Amino acid sequence: MTPKATTDDADGTLRAAQAALGAAHAAVYGYGVLGGRLEGDRRSDATAACDAHRARRDTLVRTVRDLGGTPVAAHAAYALPFAVRDPATAIRLAAVLEDRVAGVCSDLVRAARGPLRQDAAGALREAAVRAVRWRGTGVAFPGLTERAAPPDNTAEAGATDATH
Repeated sequence: MTPKATTDDADGTLRAAQAALGAAHAAVYGYGVLGGRLEGDRRSDATAACDAHRARRDTLVRTVRDLGGTPVAAHAAYALPFAVRDPATAIRLAAVLEDRVAGVCSDLVRAARGPLRQDAAGALREAAVRAVRWRGTGVAFPGLTERAAPPDNTAEAGATDATH
């Protein structure tokens, strides 16, 4: 491996770790918002998820520093994808937050090597499991966003967002 490739790999890992840290900050904020709309077991689930994201955030702060970076700071507030007015929208937001965390963890899995890659894979798995618990259904490949439309010559052509 050339020195340039090594530098590019390290830069990519740092960028992915910073993105994961940013998502953890956003998840902590989001759970703070949605937790107030839940009661009972669901509120306990939200508290546990928020605690998990805080712990992951703290780990990622150390990771970014270990990679030679300055950890991104949390914003004072984050724009939510929709208004959280009731338990149903709170649960929907929790699933969205976990999907977003899974996405950036997926990027970190691709960029990292060794123990950091294993940690990122564990974080991806945890986010995917929480998303399933919130949503009630899973996805085939958590953390991978399907951006492209399927080719016209497949059975999936014309598919909608409907659950099968």
